[in-house]
Parts: sequence; C-alpha cells; structure tokens
Amino acid sequence: MNLEINITDIRAFVLIVKAGSFTAAAEQLLCSRSHLSKQLSQLESALGVKLITRTTRSQRLTEQGKLFFEQCSCSFDGVERAIEQAIDDASEVKGLININCVGGYIGEDIIAPLVNDFIQQCPDVRVNLDFSSGRVDLIAGEFDIVFRMGQLEDSNLIAQKLLDISIGTLASPRYLKDNGQLSHPKDLKQHQCITGSLNSWTFSSVITPITKIDVTVNGQFKCKNGRAMINSAVAGNGIVRLPYLYCHKEITNGALVPIFTDWAVPESPFYMVYVQDKYQPARLRAFIDFVRNNIAQYSQVS
Repeated sequence: MNLEINITDIRAFVLIVKAGSFTAAAEQLLCSRSHLSKQLSQLESALGVKLITRTTRSQRLTEQGKLFFEQCSCSFDGVERAIEQAIDDASEVKGLININCVGGYIGEDIIAPLVNDFIQQCPDVRVNLDFSSGRVDLIAGEFDIVFRMGQLEDSNLIAQKLLDISIGTLASPRYLKDNGQLSHPKDLKQHQCITGSLNSWTFSSVITPITKIDVTVNGQFKCKNGRAMINSAVAGNGIVRLPYLYCHKEITNGALVPIFTDWAVPESPFYMVYVQDKYQPARLRAFIDFVRNNIAQYSQVS
C-alpha cells in the first residue's frame, strides 16, 4: 500500500462523486472548490491513476474511478453506520443485555421479576437471562452482568453489593419430634443434615460473637436446589440451612422452625458484577441503576 495516500483525500473524492460536483461537495465540507481539487490531484498522484476527468463544465468518472469509488463508498458507508451505532449505543436505551444469575429462588423470584419490570419500562431493550452458578468470564463478553451470592474473588470487575442475605438453620417439627431437640451446633454431627455445596456450617455465639464454631455435617440427601432442599426438610428428612428468603412461607405456616436461636449464621452478600467501563452502553447503565434503586422491594418477603 502506498503510504502517501491520505484518508481525507479519499473521503473528499467520495463526496465529490456523491454530490455530483466540486461546488456541491465543497459546500458540504465547508471548504473551497480549489481545496477539493488539490485533494483529488494528490490522491490521483498517490494512486498513479486518473479518477475523474473534469472540464470547466462537467466531470466524469474514469473506469478506474468507478471501481475505486464503489469500494471506498461501501467502506465509508460502513464507517458512518458504525459511528451512528456507537453514538446510539451510548445515548439510547436499546439493544441486548446478557445476564447470568444463580437459579432457584434468587433467580426466579427476585431477578426475573425485576428484569420483567425493567423491560416493561424500556421496550427497546432485549434481555437474555441465563440461570447457572458456574464460573463466568465477563471479560470474554458472553455476559454483561452477573449476579452472585457469597464472597467473590478479587478482580478488576465492579462488584456492587445489593443485599446481605440472612441465613437460618431449620427443621420440621416432625423431624424434631422423631429425633429430639438440639441444644448446640455440635449436636448436628449426630443428625441428618440436608446439604447443598457446603458440608461445613459456621456459627457464632449471639452472646459472645467472637466465639465461632465450624461443624462438619452429613446426611442422606444432598442437593443444590433450594426448593428441593426445603421440600425434603418439610418432609422430615433432616435439618437444612438456607436463606430465610427461600423459606419464609414454610416458617410462617410452621412447616419449618429455626433452631439454635443463641447461635447466628454469617450473612451471605449478594452482588451484581460487571466490567468497569466508563463508556458503558446506555442500556447497561439504565439496568444497573434500576437494580440498585429497586432490589430492596423485590427481595422483601410477604
């Protein structure tokens, strides 16, 4: 490629052809006709071909000029569309948002309704909501926003804490009647426990918070689905540890009761995670603000 070719000369050539004359093109570019003529001469000299045959009364593209115009025009049209798209992306709330969230109660009863209300307010936004708890690479661009519970690894991502989720240790009255009451977390070692991803449960004393204890628990049933764990506990199959949000109804109707009221369970933070970028599309900024301003009402139990 000839490094002497100037992109502004090419743009001038394209505009001359599209405008139909040097005069009309000069008016669009707010420059003189002689300046455009000089740019065209520079471009022809750099290319080594004649692009436009011109007289005082008319101008005509040469065969080389026609071919060159067709290629350059498509390229400049593409650049203009890309610029328009980028500007729209930054200023207009529209387009696709890819969201990943843990499933179960958090995803289905908090995030999904929140997303549905957001798209009601923003009809030009489309949302792809994926439920999974696996590791997600936000930098790779598969998802724009991720929702996660628990402590997160340090990273260059923005992790906005939305909630501190209270967690309880619960059992059904039937289980306690058949297996006896528990007075201390250590008693769990002699009981059936319904577990998810963790087999070690941490407790801190309500009376002396610095007193902590970790208990290794086991049982016949292990599952990573909150609803299935609740159903198993209600059926009397064991003791379960879950966020109170998940099982508020069962606690209210007496199907499950909290145990170890003198021992607290560490709260679990719930985060919205996204890439740090001052040039975020308007749709992402709008959704992030919507979540921040409304998450509390969606997470209230009723």
